[in-house]
Amino acid sequence: MIDLRRLPAPWRRWDVVVRDLPLGLVLVLAALIPALHNHGTQIGELPGRPFDALTVVAIVLQGLPLAIRRRLPGLCLALVSLGFVLDQLRGYHTVAGTAVPLALLSAAAYLEHHRRAAVLLTTATYAAMAVTMTQLGATESVIGYVTFYAALAASWGVGAWLRQTRAVEADHRRIVAETTRTAERARIAGELHDVVTHHVTAMVVQAEAARYLTAAPDRLDQTLTAITDSGRRAIKDLRHLLDLLNPEHGAEPRLPSVGELSALVEQTRQAGQPVEFTQDGTPAETTGGAEIAAYRVVQEALTNALKHAHGSRITVHVRHGERETTVEVANDGSGSRSATPGGSGRGLAGLRERVDVLGGEFSAEPRTGGGFVVRASIPTGSAS
Repeated sequence: MIDLRRLPAPWRRWDVVVRDLPLGLVLVLAALIPALHNHGTQIGELPGRPFDALTVVAIVLQGLPLAIRRRLPGLCLALVSLGFVLDQLRGYHTVAGTAVPLALLSAAAYLEHHRRAAVLLTTATYAAMAVTMTQLGATESVIGYVTFYAALAASWGVGAWLRQTRAVEADHRRIVAETTRTAERARIAGELHDVVTHHVTAMVVQAEAARYLTAAPDRLDQTLTAITDSGRRAIKDLRHLLDLLNPEHGAEPRLPSVGELSALVEQTRQAGQPVEFTQDGTPAETTGGAEIAAYRVVQEALTNALKHAHGSRITVHVRHGERETTVEVANDGSGSRSATPGGSGRGLAGLRERVDVLGGEFSAEPRTGGGFVVRASIPTGSAS
């Protein structure tokens, strides 16, 4: 069965002149039908005249220029007006006169420059036509001329409205595109912050610890291996983020999930941070962005603990419910403060925005009795 919705697609790929040409051809052919002779627009009440060779010229001048009504709207209006004046002064009164309001509408909608000059020239042309008709004995009343010019003004007004509507839509698309680009930059900046901060912090802490392990070769080798693994993970994650910036790079963008939390916790343990990890339930089949957000909450909380409470005991609890995923990461504050400089708070602010967008709740605050706790409740399923 033919999908009718796909039929216009090839038509839209054709040049605009080709698409507008059928309208002009239909008007020309209609004007040449004998049954429609002297049944077109009639201004001035001049007596009708039989069709002759000059009639064809008038019809072609009015109909065929409609093919360029969007490509060259000013020229289209000039040719159609010339054909219409010839049509009326000779008394042919063909149906090709219908092209006049179409040409005016198109000029108002698509003419980019000299719009005022086009209005003045068109007005002068039809005013001269009315004066010439009067000299030729036209009996048209003032009301008839006023009605004709009002119809022309209405056609121009409709075209001007279409032009303004297109401009508003273009501005709207531009604003949406700029907003989308800004949001995407902010999202990628957040991903870079999460990836780089976590891995680099772990490497710095491990490197500092390695200074004191020269007397224990086995532990030194283990620490250096952990630093190498952290660096490789950082490079891998950064490559995936670069793929987001350059989709033609070839690889599919990869995003983390809660299923990788065990590896994240183990990496933190290798950095010398005791972590107790529990996970209840199983992730829903459709979690939307909740899975990524839960992973980032745990990652940022562990990174902050490494930087500001190195050595303190951390508990990570993730629970998967039917409608939401809850995350709680807490430390008891018993460790020593790391030498790593404190952050700008961008990580927690980014997490709050990420969770808020998904319709969840986020908090990060000191615990009573010492330490710090980060909590997030993130809706899963179609809502997220």
